Amino acid sequence: MKKYFFLLSAVLLTATVLLSCQSEKTFEIKGELSSAEGQTLYLEHRGLGGIELLDSVRLKGNGMFKFKEKAPANPEFYQLRIENQVAAFAVDSLETLHVKGDVKDLANTFSIENSPANEQIKQIDSQTRIVKTRINEAEKKHAAKAIDDVTYLAELDSVLKGYKTEISKLILGNPSGAAAYYAVFQKVNDYLIFDPYSKQDYAMFGAVATSWDRYYQGTPRSKHLYDFTMNALKTRKRQEQQAALLENAPVVTGSSLPDIVLPGVNGEKTSLSSQKGKVVILDFTVYKSEFSPKHNIALNKIYTQHRAKGLEIYQVSFDSDEHFWKNAASNLPWITVRDPQSVYSRLLSMYNVRDIPVAFVIDREGDVVARVENYTTLSNEVGKVM
Repeated sequence: MKKYFFLLSAVLLTATVLLSCQSEKTFEIKGELSSAEGQTLYLEHRGLGGIELLDSVRLKGNGMFKFKEKAPANPEFYQLRIENQVAAFAVDSLETLHVKGDVKDLANTFSIENSPANEQIKQIDSQTRIVKTRINEAEKKHAAKAIDDVTYLAELDSVLKGYKTEISKLILGNPSGAAAYYAVFQKVNDYLIFDPYSKQDYAMFGAVATSWDRYYQGTPRSKHLYDFTMNALKTRKRQEQQAALLENAPVVTGSSLPDIVLPGVNGEKTSLSSQKGKVVILDFTVYKSEFSPKHNIALNKIYTQHRAKGLEIYQVSFDSDEHFWKNAASNLPWITVRDPQSVYSRLLSMYNVRDIPVAFVIDREGDVVARVENYTTLSNEVGKVM
């Protein structure tokens, strides 16, 4: 009896193992990479926690390879890597992916047959590389002082706008797809191209998060994206409330005004809040720009007219060249400070500054009573509160 019992148990165990193996869902990626003889090809998972090595193979003369892995529950991202060359791809169903490419230029020759999602990912990668190249070129010119801060900002804005216009169409065309998720998390120099704290860019994150939460609810990627997007929304709402206070004068109170504490030419720090009791022109500017000389001449005219009655100018420079700023600011009669973060300063977003120069007129109680972008109106706005 025992003999039959053990035999039956063995049969049932074997059947269970076979059924388990048959029910495990997998995907396969195979293909041919030319110019790769003797090199090692790695298959890696681009997970939320980082890059995870899954498998590897040493390629022979024909460059043929094949990997087989457990299928993901939602669209998931992987990469093939040879030395420092990487080709990213997505798996969004139970499938066999057929790959071709040349290791001499893997990024541009890598392709996956009959996979629209991966064609889009290739397009995203190509556009991202172009953006990175142009931004790096602009940074080099800026560092070499071949272009000023304003020109540098304009170049960055132009590059990013072009990219976002093109990629936004791809995202909104299929927000539940792998390429849409891939697109919103693209980075250049460790910065997200689509800014989740920007109202316009946030729409891209919102569209993808909503779609993924609907189709892949409960999966780690869906939950991560949803939480990321909701946290960004909360932060943006706080920023918008603060910006609205600054832009819709005169409702701002002194206690709501973000204080500024920055060093002047002599290195001593001066706070904006220390000027309470005076009428203050808070001026955001860049000295190393074409508009700066005329700009400061116009400010000086207003300052000379009202200084004796209690007017002060608190001028914040966003110049990246500290030496230039010191030379230009040393003879100015008002308070001049500089933000060393330059065009990356958080003050620009805190004060909702999109263009430079811009000024805020602050009354003696510390309330913002006017935001001035057209400086021909500044004298009149100051005169109202003197």
